[in-house]
Amino acid sequence: MTSPRRNLIDTASTRYYHCVARCVRRAWLCGQDHLSGNNYEHRRQWVIDRLQL
Repeated sequence: MTSPRRNLIDTASTRYYHCVARCVRRAWLCGQDHLSGNNYEHRRQWVIDRLQL
């Protein structure tokens, strides 16, 4: 059975936690998508802000 992350991570012992993002269907999170030609660079600062929060 899975457990909530708040029960797995002890924030008193460490302030840092490794975050991993996974995109599905070959979707791009940030940068230039060479298949579609779309640019998703505007998302980069949003991701950084959320991680700092």
